[in-house]
Formats: sequence, structure tokens, C-alpha cells
Amino acid sequence: MERDFNARRPSGPGGAGLLASRVAPVTPFMVMEILERAQALEAQGQRVIHMEVGEPDFPPHPDIVRAMKEALDRGAFKYTHSQGDPELREALSRRYRDYYGVSVSPERFLVFPGTSVGLTLLFGAILNPGDKVVMSDPHYSCYPNFVRFFGGEPFLVPVAEEDGFKFNPEALKEALAGVAGIKALLLNSPANPTGQVLEPARLKALAELGLFIVSDEIYHGLNYGAERDRTILEYSPNAAVVGGFSKSFAMTGFRVGYLIVPPEFARPLRTLSQNFVISVNAAAQKAAAHAVLNSWGEVRRTRAIYDERRKLLVEGLRDLGLAVLVEPMGAFYVLANASHVSYDSRALAFEILEKALVGVTPGADFGRGAEGFLRFSYATSADNIREGLRRLAVFLREKECRS
Repeated sequence: MERDFNARRPSGPGGAGLLASRVAPVTPFMVMEILERAQALEAQGQRVIHMEVGEPDFPPHPDIVRAMKEALDRGAFKYTHSQGDPELREALSRRYRDYYGVSVSPERFLVFPGTSVGLTLLFGAILNPGDKVVMSDPHYSCYPNFVRFFGGEPFLVPVAEEDGFKFNPEALKEALAGVAGIKALLLNSPANPTGQVLEPARLKALAELGLFIVSDEIYHGLNYGAERDRTILEYSPNAAVVGGFSKSFAMTGFRVGYLIVPPEFARPLRTLSQNFVISVNAAAQKAAAHAVLNSWGEVRRTRAIYDERRKLLVEGLRDLGLAVLVEPMGAFYVLANASHVSYDSRALAFEILEKALVGVTPGADFGRGAEGFLRFSYATSADNIREGLRRLAVFLREKECRS
């Protein structure tokens, strides 16, 4: 006899009442809500221009895919070392020595199924209830949720649009004076959603504040102005670095990210990984090792294409009257001021999607400091960008006529 387990689902004090209180503060990821509605429209036969999601439209280089296939052929389908495949950690260590000029032992690298998992376990390892993590406002959507889930408190510091939404070290020092319980300063360069890059002098000044720094460097490789990317490890040993392969190498589905941590963090985080992750896909790690050693030429090629798209989008948005005061210089995002159209960025983003069939991300997803803004991703073709701008122009004209 087949049993209906759904019929026995608990209700009242059970059911939703079983959820821990730590779940309630975790907010939805608005970009996914936009994407899911866009997908529903596409299922109805509509053609949506996707400028909401930060996922490369390029495939991984064929050599990376080949490296994964060859790894499978050699039997890479078992558990690996819980800290990460030694070959990948050695390759990463070599990259940091040769490119950044910093010596980082392979034992300080931990590999995770994506950077979000790494960040989650890092904050789980360092945060006690009430500990504060300083972050900019605006910031990447998920940062506050990573912190709140472990009982920490996001300490938001507004950053000015006219300064490119970058931390001003002196102003930050003033804002933190007398604040108790600060555990870490969270940096992101190149940044999501602003596309801004922290220049060396600013990074150095932030490091000199003496705080433990968590530096999200996932967009390294996508830098359009500076001679090269700069890691916080060039300026402070008191730091953890977040990196990965999803953005620069277009390896989103491979799910390989990593942390670099101070030596005393490595064993505790390895223990957490043993319990909560076990290990990362073995063949994907072999592909990542190949990428970090051999595929930077492909990164430079795609970066040049992104750069052309960046210029096209910034110019087009400005022509539409959407202000971009400081040109973004990294990642693949533009945060444009649309407050003169509507200060309710969520409502505006959904209206644009429904009426213009263009997916954009509401600034409200990135904190109070981005309300009234819209984030546009140029991880899509130049033709799609032009068509998206054309549709937006029609939408804005019609909206102005209605108002």
C-alpha cells in the first residue's frame, strides 16, 4: 500500500513553527525574482533581453572543458582532499606568487563548491552573536544574509555615488570610532553592483585601519583601467581572500571557488569543510587547475569584449538620461541612477520587465544606498545591449507621456 507522506505533514506548532529564528532575517534575492518572472514570460513566447543576471554569456574555453573530460577519463570521480585538490591549490599558490608577488602556501587555500559556500563557512567560523561586519552601502545582495544567518550584524557604511561608491578610508575610520564588536571589514573589488575598483593607495589605507579584512576578489581578471588586479594580501597579512572561476573563466556551472585564509584559520575551516562539504567535484577542480595555469589569454580576450560592451552600455544609459556619474572600471555591471523616473526601484524593474521585456535588477537589492538605481549587466551581446537600450528608450518616452 502506497503511503501519502504529505498528508502527515505537521501543522500548528510543527511545520513552519519548526523553522529556526535565524531563517527569518534572510531576505529574497531580487535578481532571481526578476529572472524567474522573465523565464515565465519567455515560456509564453516573449523575447526578453536579459541584463539582470551576472553570468558570462561566453562558454568556458574548449581547453577547460577538455581538461574536465580528460580528468573524468582518468578516473577523477571520487572524493578529493577536503581542503581541495592539491594540484589546484599548488596552481593557485603559483599564480599568487607570479602575478601578485605574494607568497601564499598551498596550505592556506581551501576549495569550495562556489565562493558563496566559502563565505558562508568563513563567517560561520569567525562570527559570534552580535559581532559586526562592516560593509559598504550599496553592497552585493547576499552579504548581509551571510552575516545575519550566524547572528552577526551587518554594519553598513554609506559610500557616495560621486566617489564611485568606494570607501573613503578617513571617513570610514571616523564612522567606526567608538563602535564596539567589529569583527571584520568586507571589501569587494571589482565590485558588484557598482563595477568600481579600489585603487592601490585606497586598499593600502584601508588595510592600515587594522581591521581583519575579508576581500571578495571574485571579479579579478575583469579590470578595464588598472595595469593589473591588486589583492588585499599585498597590503595586509590580516586578511582572508575570496576567489573563484565563475566570472573571469565563465565556469559558473563548475562550482569551484576558494578562500585564502591566515594559517591559523586553515585547520578549523578544513574541519568545517569535512563536515558540511566533504569535497568539491573532482573533475571540476582539475579543470580549474588547468584554467589558472593556462587560460589567462582567453580571459584577456573576453575582457576586451566586455570592455567594448561596457562603453556601449554606459554611453547608451547616459543618452537615456540614466545617470552614471563615475564610469565602472571592473566586473560587468553598471549601476545607473533612475530616481528621476521612480524612487521605487523594485516596482520600476518589474514594470520595465513587463512592458519593455528587459530584465534589470532593482537597486534596492543592494541596500538602501542603491534605492532609486537600476543595475545593468553587460554579460550579454552588444546586439542585445543595443536592443535593450532601444526598448528602454520606448518605455521611458511612453512613461513620461503617461505622467
